[in-house]
Amino acid sequence: MESQLEQHSPVSTAVVRRQNRHRGILRYPVVRQLIRFTGVGIVCTLTSLALYALSRPWFGAQPANAAALILTSFMNTALNRRLTFKITERRRMKRDHLNGLVVILVALLLTGGSLAVLHWLRPAATVADELWTTTLSGFAATAVRFTMLRHWIFRRARHR
Repeated sequence: MESQLEQHSPVSTAVVRRQNRHRGILRYPVVRQLIRFTGVGIVCTLTSLALYALSRPWFGAQPANAAALILTSFMNTALNRRLTFKITERRRMKRDHLNGLVVILVALLLTGGSLAVLHWLRPAATVADELWTTTLSGFAATAVRFTMLRHWIFRRARHR
C-alpha cells in the first residue's frame, strides 16, 4: 500500500515528469545550463563588443574595455540569474549582483591583461586587433564566469 501511495503522490509525480521531460544529454542540469549560459553569453558579448567599439575612440582601450564589461555585467548577471539558473524570486538579488561584480572583475583582469600584453607586443595595434584579443580572452573569462556563477553565486540553483 505504501508503494501505491508513493506512486501517486504529487512529489513523486513531479520527479517522474521532470526526469521524462529531458532525454539524452539534456537530462543533466549542467548541460542545459551551459546551453542557456551560451545564449546569454552571445547576447552580452555582442553588446560588450559594440559598447567597446563605440567608446574606444573617446576613452582608449583599457577604459573602454572596463566600461563595456561593467555595463554588460549587470545585464549578464540578471539574464543568467533568470534564464540560466531559473531564479525568479527577488530575494538575494542585490547580493547576487554584488557578487556578479566580483566575477566581472576577474573577467576584467583577464581581458584587460590581454590588452596590456597586446599593446606591449604591438604598440600600434588596431581596434580590430583589440576586439579579437578581448574576444579570445573573453572565452577564458567566460569559463571562469560560468564556474563561479554555478558553484558560488547561484549554487542554490545548480540542479535546475
